[in-house]
Amino acid sequence: MNKFWKGLAISGLVLSVVSAGSFAAAQGQGEQSAKNAANGKSRNLIVLIGDGMGPAQISAARYYQQYEHGTKSLNLDPYYVGQATTYADRGEDGGTVVSGIVTDSASAGTAFATGHKTYNAGISVSNEDVSKPFASIIEAAERGGKSTGLVTTARITHATPAVYASHVRNRDNENAIASQYLDSGVDVLLGGGESFFVTKEEKGKRSDKNLLPEFKAKGYQVVKTAQELNALPAKEGKVLGLFGSSHVAYVPDRTDETPSLAEMTSKALDILSADKKGFAIMIEGGRIDHAGHANDLPTLVQEALDFDAAFKVALDFAKKDGNTSVVVTADHETGGLSLSRDNIYEVNIDLWDKQKHSSEYLVTALNEAKTIADVKKIVAENTWITDLTDEEAKLILDGDGSSYKREGGYNAVISKRLLVGWSGHGHSAVDVGVWAYGPIADKVKGQIDNTQIAVAGAEVLGVDLKKATAELQSKYIYPKFKINRENEVLYPAKALTEALSGTYQESGNTATLSGKGGKTITVDLKAGAAKTAGASNKMTVDVDNGTLYLPLAAFNELTGKTLKWDALSERIALQ
Repeated sequence: MNKFWKGLAISGLVLSVVSAGSFAAAQGQGEQSAKNAANGKSRNLIVLIGDGMGPAQISAARYYQQYEHGTKSLNLDPYYVGQATTYADRGEDGGTVVSGIVTDSASAGTAFATGHKTYNAGISVSNEDVSKPFASIIEAAERGGKSTGLVTTARITHATPAVYASHVRNRDNENAIASQYLDSGVDVLLGGGESFFVTKEEKGKRSDKNLLPEFKAKGYQVVKTAQELNALPAKEGKVLGLFGSSHVAYVPDRTDETPSLAEMTSKALDILSADKKGFAIMIEGGRIDHAGHANDLPTLVQEALDFDAAFKVALDFAKKDGNTSVVVTADHETGGLSLSRDNIYEVNIDLWDKQKHSSEYLVTALNEAKTIADVKKIVAENTWITDLTDEEAKLILDGDGSSYKREGGYNAVISKRLLVGWSGHGHSAVDVGVWAYGPIADKVKGQIDNTQIAVAGAEVLGVDLKKATAELQSKYIYPKFKINRENEVLYPAKALTEALSGTYQESGNTATLSGKGGKTITVDLKAGAAKTAGASNKMTVDVDNGTLYLPLAAFNELTGKTLKWDALSERIALQ
């Protein structure tokens, strides 16, 4: 069976939610479920995120089902309750200060995981020079004794799963995210990204730690194929599933060894539901976004339907369980998709499934093509197009002028044939849909901000995000920093002093740093020299564009503590 249809078929799985134990126990659970529902509470929470899944993406998937398969609606459709805003904080993004109106997955994820806004690229940390961590609904559930899980078709270290169980200033620090998962307590981790968990070699030297033995030592069963995943018993408490070096393969490119999102969802729920205290899980259709970035509509539609099938598995579980809330949304829309173009009042839906593989699958072949004839051969072998013009082939050879190059040119040609358009390869600022089932539905209706997803989730689970955040903030802070030529890490003195409850004053060429316990450091900004309690010391002083930077030793002096720098996670441990 084609993996795409296998993924849809599994959405009809019947999930057992009450063990074949005593009837009295089942009756007691039923009574508790009814009580929870009446109080607007749920024992379990399932959050599903369609990354990059804007209104047009949903419409495209629905039209495809209607016109090609006679299915009038998506599984999601009956549970639509409203829409959410997606904007982020103003902040730096790739060295440029942006308004935040167009979000990325890190800032949007931080919002719906923690209930707080932050800047693009920030992973569950505040928008400050010395950032503080924000606890997520998953971390609060862990603190409350519940089991937890993260499932995605992207790398498990990618932004959306990362915001639920890690904290870094920049989403690109995926090695740190993988390392933080080890201590996160999350029970089920399923997705791609094996490359961030295994040892890498750099010029004959080990450059990154191999985390897999450490996960195994903590009781995680490590699986790498659909067969290994499906063979896991429900009693298997901790699982790390890594189904690819990078992202999980797109639906049309998968082999039988690659699980669908529905399969991953089914197994995760099977394992987590064994915990009588309940669970919280986030499930992401991560590659809807990637197909949108590439402007690959046929693949995007299949990814959206893969996500819809996973929602069906989650919904069936929730209905049978009677004590589970389900909420679905997206972090943003990707690609600026339009379902028509060139003033033609039509879309060629009958061609949407005539592409054999994703454009990503063709990248190597496209890059190796030398002639127009080479391109025509590649396109004919992967699509219905046997009449590619020289002009279209040349567009592919030349690339579309973006970082997608020939892949972008290929998708531009395909999109024109399909009669769909794109505004570009990035995100857009449109509102995204919200769907819900169970007690959480009343808390996310109408026009909401994406932060309400986290707030509502905490309310229905009965967990305390504020306490969980306070606990995290007592352990770590995440400062901006620089590294000098001697490989010494230096920190912005004013921001870090104030973050550590001290005071910082400048008068002329003198800066005075005072700690909470009365200790002081004075710095001659012009001479670049520092004194502690009036006596000269040899600590490094660096003034860069008017900002004073000092080493960690200075702040140990001020606080009387032994603060430690975690170079991997780029944070200071306060305890």
